[in-house]
Amino acid sequence: MYAERAKPLAQYTTEELYARFCFGKDDIKYIADLVRPKLQHKTKRSHALSVEEQCLIALRFYASGTFYQVVGDNMGVDKSTVSNVVKAVSVELASLVNEFVSFPKDDQMAQTKQSFFLLGTMLNTVGVIDCTHVHIQAPQEREWQYVNRKGRHSINVQLVANADLIITNCVVKWPGSVHDALANTPEQAGFNSAHCKTRCAIERLNGVLKRRFACLNYLWVEPKVACNIILACIVLHNIATRRNVPPDDIYDGPEPDEVQPEQPPMFTPNEGQTGRVIRDTIVRHYF
Repeated sequence: MYAERAKPLAQYTTEELYARFCFGKDDIKYIADLVRPKLQHKTKRSHALSVEEQCLIALRFYASGTFYQVVGDNMGVDKSTVSNVVKAVSVELASLVNEFVSFPKDDQMAQTKQSFFLLGTMLNTVGVIDCTHVHIQAPQEREWQYVNRKGRHSINVQLVANADLIITNCVVKWPGSVHDALANTPEQAGFNSAHCKTRCAIERLNGVLKRRFACLNYLWVEPKVACNIILACIVLHNIATRRNVPPDDIYDGPEPDEVQPEQPPMFTPNEGQTGRVIRDTIVRHYF
């Protein structure tokens, strides 16, 4: 006996697809084509799932963050099927991370720096970096390594983003116990203010990522599976951002200033200078 499988692409409107899967029909077909070479079943024996159905199951899990059983009930498949599909789709999406997550190329550097300067008047910025913890269930092996400073088990995810909230670099492997390692003068205060305005991009990104993919608030899986799911969500985030997928009610950041600041001549650090020396030089000359 087989349960009647849901047919979301046929039964839901575009708005309903966004609400349930975070992507519209064309976006879902695009994602399916990315993973089709590895996930396409050669036959329909045993009611094999199509690539689109597999993507919909995984996207429903990423978007809702609910239990496999609940996703299975919604999609008309068994709990074990959801587990297998989420793992398989996550592996394939994670394998595309180098294709969709990359640092700005030489011809993109000037535009990247200009975007950051308009955001917070910070010079020579090509990315903002931060770490965010994705909570997981206590693993069976090396459990103590995954306990973070708040006493919860997690993966410590390092992200670098540009001013448009595109992820340009990521490190998804460190247990939660790994740590992600003040100014007084008016000039230093000005630097700190610009730094905070610029850094808000990565804080916004962390909020957008976990609102768009609710599964990242807690993953009831082992670390290896969790890392693949996180990487899959990172790839999907960049796809959504580049394809202008509407963010729905996702975090709304502050409006940019109406008057755009005039960018001063670029500061070029000398080779051998430490980060502290470079920072102090910028403070003296520009703030």
